[in-house]
Amino acid sequence: MASVVAGARRIVVKVGSSLVTNEGRGVDAEAIANWSRQLAALARQGRELVMVSSGAIAEGMKRLGWTQRPHELHDLQAAAAVGQMGLVQMYESRLSEQGMASAQVLLTHADLADRERYLNARSTLLTLLALKVIPVINENDTVVNDEIKFGDNDTLGALVANLVDADAYIILTDQRGLYSADPRKDPQARFIDTAAAGDPALEAMAGGAGSSIGRGGMLTKVLAARRAAGSGASTVIAWGREPDVLLRLAAGEAIGTALVAATPKLAARKQWMVDHLQLRGAVAVDAGAAAKLRDEGKSLLPIGVHEVHGEFVRGDVIAVRTLAGAEVARGLANYSAAEARLIARKASSQIETLLGYANEPELIHRDNLVLT
Repeated sequence: MASVVAGARRIVVKVGSSLVTNEGRGVDAEAIANWSRQLAALARQGRELVMVSSGAIAEGMKRLGWTQRPHELHDLQAAAAVGQMGLVQMYESRLSEQGMASAQVLLTHADLADRERYLNARSTLLTLLALKVIPVINENDTVVNDEIKFGDNDTLGALVANLVDADAYIILTDQRGLYSADPRKDPQARFIDTAAAGDPALEAMAGGAGSSIGRGGMLTKVLAARRAAGSGASTVIAWGREPDVLLRLAAGEAIGTALVAATPKLAARKQWMVDHLQLRGAVAVDAGAAAKLRDEGKSLLPIGVHEVHGEFVRGDVIAVRTLAGAEVARGLANYSAAEARLIARKASSQIETLLGYANEPELIHRDNLVLT
């Protein structure tokens, strides 16, 4: 368990509504200040942090004077719109006090289901991390409907861990971790300190929702850990009020329940891509570009592309072939077929001049490319 967070460079942290809003009594400034202090300390260690925070609806309920969570979607969306203001202001001010820049990112399921929007969100988040900015992410509750809602931020955090290739996912909750049964009902319940993420037995152990403020229970956390493990990220479920919980986890201390991913991160991402690939077109590259992909693990730059086949858009999967027709790799295109034809055999520095803008310097980034 010690290695789950101790060796992690990129970490996604999710905090639940009951922790952020002090059991529904408004934004808990002290708690957010505490996590901001820990996030800043980890950032100074050279780690990259993403914060996924619940609490917008709960804060909105408090500001609107509501004591019960509404059931109507438009009421929930209104509460989120009101509450998001206070929530993001608190994070911004507390992180700023620690010398850290922050950014607000609101996501929906559709943002990650659509290939182009997936790439846009991924590029934005990776750029923020490179700039040493801590993104604060929440579901875009004001615009989603029942068909595209994540349903809980445990799942959102796992999807973000997949999106940014996180090494570890920490879920801070109002429970110590996972037990073999509900400890409130079964005095013989055994605490689970370490288990394999995705083990079906874990789902049988998990109970229902823990509070009237948030929607997620232990089951959503177990399922989220399984989802995060799909891209190689291990998960820790821990009590959010534990003193210096993030710093102690990063130092290797065993706190909470560790659900360990069975597959290494790089192999998991490649497998995820293979499982999702449907070819939309192809490009033919010269021998030099093919060698850089095959032997050096480089990205595909436009200058190495000689021919563009088919019609595809940004985010579609395309094949990379030699001029003789042999397939070298597959990956997610950063540019459409029409754009690729304009920038083929050109230096990356010319992309903006040729197109009027530049998404990325690569036609396919190496992180989004699988050798075949």
